[in-house]
Amino acid sequence: MSHTVEKIGGTSIANTPVILDNVLINGREGDALYNRIFVVSAYAGMTNLLLEHKKSGKPGVYALFASAENKWQWSEALTELSQAMREKNAEVFGDHSDRKIADNFVLERVEGVRNCLIDLHRLCSYGQFRLDEHLLTVREMLAALGEAHSAHNTTLLLRQRDINAVFVDLTGWRDDEKRTLDERISGALESIDFSTELPIVTGYAGCLEGMVKLYDRGYTEVTFSRIGALTGAKEAIIHKEFHLSSADPKLVGDDKVRKIGETNYDVADQLSNMGMEAVHPKAAKGLRQAGVPLRVKNTFDPNDAGTIITDGFRPEEPRAEIVTGIPSLYCFELFEQDMVGVKGYDAEALKALTRHNIWIVTKNSNANTITHYVNCSRDALKKAAEDLEEHFPNAEVSIRKVAMVSVIGSNLELDGLTARATKALFDANIRLLGLHHLTRNVDLQAIVAEEDYDEAVKVLHRALVEGHVESAVDAPKPREAA
Repeated sequence: MSHTVEKIGGTSIANTPVILDNVLINGREGDALYNRIFVVSAYAGMTNLLLEHKKSGKPGVYALFASAENKWQWSEALTELSQAMREKNAEVFGDHSDRKIADNFVLERVEGVRNCLIDLHRLCSYGQFRLDEHLLTVREMLAALGEAHSAHNTTLLLRQRDINAVFVDLTGWRDDEKRTLDERISGALESIDFSTELPIVTGYAGCLEGMVKLYDRGYTEVTFSRIGALTGAKEAIIHKEFHLSSADPKLVGDDKVRKIGETNYDVADQLSNMGMEAVHPKAAKGLRQAGVPLRVKNTFDPNDAGTIITDGFRPEEPRAEIVTGIPSLYCFELFEQDMVGVKGYDAEALKALTRHNIWIVTKNSNANTITHYVNCSRDALKKAAEDLEEHFPNAEVSIRKVAMVSVIGSNLELDGLTARATKALFDANIRLLGLHHLTRNVDLQAIVAEEDYDEAVKVLHRALVEGHVESAVDAPKPREAA
């Protein structure tokens, strides 16, 4: 096939003029405009209003509906959402007649959802029906609104420019037929001629599996990935508001970071584990298995080739590619003196963390201690600790805040890597609380105090990427095996 599948994130799609000029059109004319499929996220901030704020946890429509504190507050929030969507329409369309079409689309969807939730609320006032049995469906339905809004608007904008754009609504709105994700995608795209039509596809897809249930906020990239695999795209492209670089330029400095030109899916997975997603891990898996290369491009630098991610890439020369991390996470430690030689402790710890939906970043253990480094709320972790203390009455469970800095590369077989990293941190007076370096040689993880995170990133980037310390030749060599 000769087409690409391309995903536009929420921050990028919200910047309408830039997206039109740099991505959707970018100087193309005629046939060059086609053989592309675009999957769009909701405008930045809309999903926070629909569900809950991703960072602060401030409740959106879903969280208010699920709460019993004020049974009609969710309706007020839905009205505020409708207003926010129409304000975005005003920004996008100005005085153009398409603004009325866009507003009517929003009102039809929002009021349809409102009526549905009112009916559900009434139904669940009877004892035979329980609200909690329907909340996952409510969450899916609300999430779909954001992507439908942005995809519909984008289609209208392209048609204004005489581009044959097609609004592809995968949300299943008012569709009484349940389908799998693959069936939903294939059915929606089968009649489209990619060479003469430009599909603008909703990032949310209504399906039997439940996109939000399985992938939470990462569902847009999973939809994008599955479209790429099912249609046999020659390349999958993600448009972000930055280059995939060796570190955060805001932290290290624009003049210090290096753009990553090529890497592999192993590195992409490590970035996902750090919360610095080049692509959702489930999306990466789908593209990798289908043999579709992934390119990450900077929306604001459209003529740059970006970063190409493939399955088989491995540089001949070992190198550190990226220094990133998690500035705040928890060290969750289970200690019992009598653990040595006894099975079951590790399994119970994993059960407790899984039960409370706690994200495990990494772990280690010795004879009587199992330590998990986790990214979650303190309340969830306290509940997991209570579960373990109840199961193991003689155990001690401790929780402390730390930070993690990770050095990542597709080939990290650098002589003296660990020595250079620890020396650089020591020379900078940064106390090392833990160090993980697995034999696969794709990442090295340093655990430091929260307050040392920023400096640790700068120090390790300078030592291992910029090369401002002793060279690998001068660094201590690993001892030969006896």
